[in-house]
Amino acid sequence: MLDNVWLIPLFPLIGFLINGFFGKKIKNEAVIGGIGTLMIFCSFLVSCGILMQLIGLPAEQRVFEKVIFPWIHAGNFKADMAFLVDPLSAVMIMVVTGVGTLIHLYSIGYMHGEEGFYRFFAYLNLFCMSMLLLVLGANMLVMFIGWEGVGLCSYLLIGYYFEKKSAGDAAKKAFVMNRVGDFGFLIGLFTLFWWLGSNHNIWTINFMEIKAASHFLPYGGVVTVATLCFFLGATGKSAQIPLYTWLPDAMEGPTPVSALIHAATMVTAGVYMIGRMSFVFIKAPETMLVVAVVGAATAIFAATIGTAQNDIKRVLAYSTVSQLGFMFLAMGVGAFGAGIFHLMTHAFFKACLFLGSGSVIHAMHHALHHGHLHDDPQDMRNMGGLKKYMPITFLTFLVSTIAIAGIPGFSGFFSKDEILWQAFANPYHGSVNIVLWGIGCIAALFTAFYMFRLVFMTFFGECRINPKVKDHLHESPLVITIPLMVLGFLAVFGGYLGMPKLMGMLPNYLEHWLDPVFELANEYGKQYAHTGAHHSHALEWGLMGGSVVIAVIGITIAFTLYMANKSLPEKFTTAFPALHRAVFNKWYIDELYDFLFVNPCKSLGNLLWKGFDVVIVDGIVNGVAKLVMAFSAGLKGLQSGYVHNYAMGMTLGVVVIIAFYVFR
Repeated sequence: MLDNVWLIPLFPLIGFLINGFFGKKIKNEAVIGGIGTLMIFCSFLVSCGILMQLIGLPAEQRVFEKVIFPWIHAGNFKADMAFLVDPLSAVMIMVVTGVGTLIHLYSIGYMHGEEGFYRFFAYLNLFCMSMLLLVLGANMLVMFIGWEGVGLCSYLLIGYYFEKKSAGDAAKKAFVMNRVGDFGFLIGLFTLFWWLGSNHNIWTINFMEIKAASHFLPYGGVVTVATLCFFLGATGKSAQIPLYTWLPDAMEGPTPVSALIHAATMVTAGVYMIGRMSFVFIKAPETMLVVAVVGAATAIFAATIGTAQNDIKRVLAYSTVSQLGFMFLAMGVGAFGAGIFHLMTHAFFKACLFLGSGSVIHAMHHALHHGHLHDDPQDMRNMGGLKKYMPITFLTFLVSTIAIAGIPGFSGFFSKDEILWQAFANPYHGSVNIVLWGIGCIAALFTAFYMFRLVFMTFFGECRINPKVKDHLHESPLVITIPLMVLGFLAVFGGYLGMPKLMGMLPNYLEHWLDPVFELANEYGKQYAHTGAHHSHALEWGLMGGSVVIAVIGITIAFTLYMANKSLPEKFTTAFPALHRAVFNKWYIDELYDFLFVNPCKSLGNLLWKGFDVVIVDGIVNGVAKLVMAFSAGLKGLQSGYVHNYAMGMTLGVVVIIAFYVFR
């Protein structure tokens, strides 16, 4: 089965080719959607087979590299089209293909009636193929092909409604900001490649070969430069400060795009990349601290913005940015397994939340369309009381919200609590750990607050939709609700794969599974750890209880403001208008970027266009044309078409010639 790993990206590639080239002629939505869904489901089945085979092998044998075909061979350098199968890539392909299958199935119902139905499924399949290349690549070149592929597909899917200016602008914004990050990725790649090659004659970009040679890498120095560049790439792809602003705008794409790309797969690529290169990052303590600080700052910063948004998808978008911050916090404190664990559980509950929001939007749009109303179907202020009309959507949304809030027994509790504990107890960053832990706790409180604010405004209270169309609200069809139920189940029980040792009811399967991948990084980490102090179980239990209390406080505040006393939010807005405006307007970061970067670039472009292109380039071209025209205007008089003029010219010519010979 391991030899068949190449089938995993091949199936969605076939789906892309079929729907991309023939979808417009097929026309039948069931066939188009069926092809796209079947192809990614086939990849899921192969992934399951590979996972089962890996489980049956001893831990030290769970690494397999498959060369698909030789590619670049130049002297000592070799970069093949090759795939790497190990416990980390196995987790990632299961997430991508499993969640991807459910989102493809959901899209058949959600995208019904869209003019570009075939185009949408072609893009989805192409995206999945690119993401699978990214996580399976055995070297940085194959990873980078997938890295760029998901960036391209993100551009295409965010701008799916390309006739809308806002969608086109959002797609361009995502594309440009990701290119900034990609520049950092390439510089980091070249730096690492150059240093190993020039100092130790190890000219390679293969992950396993770099891992084998990692003992040559010094702590700090050039490794810090390389890893900071890699981290810049990760901030672009995974929407961290300062390159996060593209992700909320990406909600202009269809909701399944938000669930697949901006919750479960593409935006986790930066986290995966750091995990894959953990043995390099751990040798750059300064970079690790930067990763942790940026992750913590992003977690709380995005969470504050989520508290004041009214568009249901934008709340979830800022939630995604915040949760990605938690993952980077884990990576920055050396808790690589915890970061991947949260990546997995987040894929479950956030995909369910996005798809649940799509189900709500689908119902709202249908009802408003029936009444010929133009209210915003995504504005939570137009909702309320929807649990009565959409019980399955409500229940799955609720359990996923409980999961992300960090309530015990649900998946998000286990992964988020593990990150907070590691932020507090890790031996790498000294007293900064307390600050990182504190910021994480505050971000967790905000998360519980804004997510339950969303639930209360959407599903509870009085239904605020126009009474004329209230009766047209209804639950979504099974093709939409079945994926919700499966993801809701995973949002509840997916976390039991990584239950902490402290709770003792089940072994931490995921930690043991990933141990061989991060073993070398943990060994290197011990060499610069500030302390080997052991923290008591009592302290761990206390911090766990504290995180639960924090979540309950956030939920209680949301209940008080949006259920018990609904006049309080308006009073708060009135009392602190400047603060509310700042949070509602996302702390004016977009405006700041426009002022610092966008507008100056536009001005420079206009200057180059009007000052150089129009005056110099166009001036030279147009000047040559005018010179030729002036010269031809003088010559064209010689060709008058009159015979007597030509006779006169000949006579004058003869006279001139005779005079020349007579008088010379």
